[in-house]
Amino acid sequence: MTIEEARDLADRWVAAWNAHDLDLIVTHYEDTVELTSPVAAQLLGTSDGKVVGKVSLKAYFRRGLQAYPELHFRLSDVLCGVNSVVLYYINQKGTRTAEFMELSATGKVARVVANYGT
Repeated sequence: MTIEEARDLADRWVAAWNAHDLDLIVTHYEDTVELTSPVAAQLLGTSDGKVVGKVSLKAYFRRGLQAYPELHFRLSDVLCGVNSVVLYYINQKGTRTAEFMELSATGKVARVVANYGT
């Protein structure tokens, strides 16, 4: 993946979230996606914060959009790796977030690990 491709993915991902378009958001993910997030642990009441599979991910994202109706992301940086990207952004509360996204051969997100700052 080139930095231009990573930036394009990041811009489309942020735009989908900022539009609160759940169907568009989940187009970025593989059917077998795995997400790990402290917010998932909080919203779902699980200790591991893990969401597995696109159907479960969509349900989790729906819950997140309902819990945070003012949700908005401002992209700060995009880092490019081998079959991976890190999106660094700030949410509507001013919280800094970095999401490591491992990509499949088709360019969709296969695994996500979300990390939050202050």
